[in-house]
Amino acid sequence: MKYYSRRVVKPEDLNPAQRLFGGRLLAWIDEEAGIFASCQMSSRRLVTKCISEINFVSPGELGDIIEFGLELADQGRTSVTVRCQVRNKLTARVIVSIDKMVFVNLNEQGRPAPHGLAQAG
Repeated sequence: MKYYSRRVVKPEDLNPAQRLFGGRLLAWIDEEAGIFASCQMSSRRLVTKCISEINFVSPGELGDIIEFGLELADQGRTSVTVRCQVRNKLTARVIVSIDKMVFVNLNEQGRPAPHGLAQAG
């Protein structure tokens, strides 16, 4: 898995328990994984179809530098499946792990359409 981008956990990213708010982290993950999927499919028109179980392994804390690891797990005719892991850059402690995020390529009418990736196998 390659780690593509980083963010710093700031005060506005914290929940009342003073930990990284899960909803904020999920928004960041959806954005980062969407960018990754878009680059894989050579498409600017895609949507998040599904996110599998989200495993919050450890908390993010104020001042942490977190990084987003992404890899292509599978591909279909109109979709790609991405695996994601978020970890603390300095300690390598995993914060969140998601095994399956599916993104679907859309045509100009908003319907699923084949993407530019060659089919495996």
